[in-house]
Amino acid sequence: MSAQNSDGDLCVTLRNLLNSIQCIKDKVRDGESNEDEAEFNLSNFWETLNQAVKAVSQEATKVSLAYSRPPLPSPQDGEKISDSILKSVLAFSTIYYWLPKSQGVTLRRQVRDATVDVLEGLTQLLDVIISTPLESLSQDQLTSTGTVWSACDRFESLPKDNKAALLVVISGEVGVIKDAIEEIEEALSEAQDPFGDILDDVIEGAEPRGNQDTYWSEQDRRVIGPCQGLMKAAAACLRKLTSAVRSNADVTSAQSLAQLDDLADISKDISPRVDDLALCLYPPMDYSGVEENVPLCVNRSNDDCCKCTIILYLFVLLSPHIVLLFLCFCVFRSSHVCGEAELTWVQFLDNAVDHNLQKARDLMHQGT
Repeated sequence: MSAQNSDGDLCVTLRNLLNSIQCIKDKVRDGESNEDEAEFNLSNFWETLNQAVKAVSQEATKVSLAYSRPPLPSPQDGEKISDSILKSVLAFSTIYYWLPKSQGVTLRRQVRDATVDVLEGLTQLLDVIISTPLESLSQDQLTSTGTVWSACDRFESLPKDNKAALLVVISGEVGVIKDAIEEIEEALSEAQDPFGDILDDVIEGAEPRGNQDTYWSEQDRRVIGPCQGLMKAAAACLRKLTSAVRSNADVTSAQSLAQLDDLADISKDISPRVDDLALCLYPPMDYSGVEENVPLCVNRSNDDCCKCTIILYLFVLLSPHIVLLFLCFCVFRSSHVCGEAELTWVQFLDNAVDHNLQKARDLMHQGT
């Protein structure tokens, strides 16, 4: 067998195993779940799936050790090792298919992504073993083995129902929005040009710049204030939504599960809109396109929709590079998650957004 392991029965066996797992991974990523849930039991699913993923983790350890030290497995033993791994992978992926969409699309997406990560880790591990000298344990092989372990361990902390899956989505969105708000605040606190270091490095030896397009004017800073208010309203909306979901979310009916999926889908669109808005706020700022469209938002302020709709709508309109995208968040108010107690903060956010939206519009009009 050559040092590059380009030939030999063992490498052929490993390559066939890699190709098989790759095919399984592709099917998991694109395949549909089992729609027959007559006898589906969620707790039994998780118990069986966790056992299966532990078996995959153990098999990954076995194959890594088998090809990292002498003596190498015989061709027959190599076949047995590969067959054992493939058997564990097939069992693992089959159990994943047990989870029907009716348990929640948000939940199933997160379980699917975690399953794909395990299979991807296995293919990377096998590829490393094949491409490096056998009977040696490289750093890449150690890292790849650890990657498989981490992907398998992740299953212990996965959300166990659609309510928990929605909370994971919202938490991620809150973190992204928080970062965007902090970045704008940090840039505003700097007395000098926020792009000065970057541009000065690019143009070596250039004279000090007098281009005010790289600075915020006082007018710009006044406009940024209410826009920051809108960004903070988006973050507050998601935090309040988190509390509402924790208190009120139901996972016992198909309608409730579908509503949770709708909330997850719309929540995932908030942070990209916040990022678009944040980018629009950096100099040079152009008010004209925004001023033409903001009245569309203001005129809808009394619509019977959650004010999150207006926030999202404005985020789209404030980006000159985004085609108008109307994301309606009124599903919150019409869903079972919104109880009487939530109507107070919905109205509060409604007033806060109206105030900041009108203030931003007035200031932008002054700048034109």
